[in-house]
Amino acid sequence: MFRRNKSVVGLDLGKQVVKAVEVSLEGPEPVITGFARAETTSDDDRAAAIAKVFEIGRFRTKNVVTSVSGQSVVVRYITMPEMSDSELGQAIRFESDKYLPFDAEDVQLDCQRLTRRPPSSNEGGSGADDQMGVVLAACRNDAVEEQISEIKAQGLTPIAIDVDVFALANAWELCGLAEAEIETTDDERAIALVDVGATCTSINVLCGGETCFSREIGIGGRDMTQAVSRRLSIELDEAEQVKCEPEGREAEISRAIAPVLEDLVSEISLSLDYVENREGLAVEEVVLSGGGAMAPGAVAFIEQAVGRPTRTWNPLEGLRVAEDRVNVDDIEACAPSLAVAIGLASRICGA
Repeated sequence: MFRRNKSVVGLDLGKQVVKAVEVSLEGPEPVITGFARAETTSDDDRAAAIAKVFEIGRFRTKNVVTSVSGQSVVVRYITMPEMSDSELGQAIRFESDKYLPFDAEDVQLDCQRLTRRPPSSNEGGSGADDQMGVVLAACRNDAVEEQISEIKAQGLTPIAIDVDVFALANAWELCGLAEAEIETTDDERAIALVDVGATCTSINVLCGGETCFSREIGIGGRDMTQAVSRRLSIELDEAEQVKCEPEGREAEISRAIAPVLEDLVSEISLSLDYVENREGLAVEEVVLSGGGAMAPGAVAFIEQAVGRPTRTWNPLEGLRVAEDRVNVDDIEACAPSLAVAIGLASRICGA
């Protein structure tokens, strides 16, 4: 309790790259005090990749926060009668079977009251005044237990397991961007954080800095790499390198990945239209992160297809990096892919 410095490592267990970012509290200020990444091609390689990032990362702590995603995770945005937080904690177990494809005893379950009131009913029932919005998250026990075992096997201490889509919002808040967005937008405007990872794309729509919709799409950077491999008749390893470092072949790469981006933006557009219609708000901007978003032409393609201003963001923005412990050039070079890891490490600010 009396230590001046506290630290947490956000460990993003990606399908292609394991990324670790350590955030420490130096007084009240969050500071990035460690960073490492290691490539992995299979689940068997992931243990070695975790060991490698902790070997080279020079981290102060072995306390880690990881996250889950995929088919073992379910997030639902529901409306419930107004009640206290303690009542909500008791009621959600009885209500969860209405919203989850799993048995309640088979999952780890959590929920959070939302400050934004749900839209009024269109069916003549109770209006929003006596109701509240709730975000419900659940993950299968076996997926949680497997991840905990994987972390402990490396001599690390898992202090929390988050969900990828929520880690995005936490990184946004840690950088101070959520506060700036609240100050410059009204209650019915929203932004969409879109993280294009290796195998899936995470979407989290924020209204007034608070989540109101999230979803995972099973399309990512690996699909783009496979498209480049097929189009250029090259091996996957070479295709990945060319995609990341086109060196004059940008137009060729853009044409190769266009069909993948068409499928991706179709799903993104459907998601944004859905949340706008359901919540009665306008998604004003799409903000991209993740390695897949850095593919040649991806940002311009997505912006044109979704019909909204679109840009990338640097999750290091607003954060101090300890230059005596972290190579600034190295971390800046892959900053767009670190949103989830930074969001996980931001848990230190709530410790």
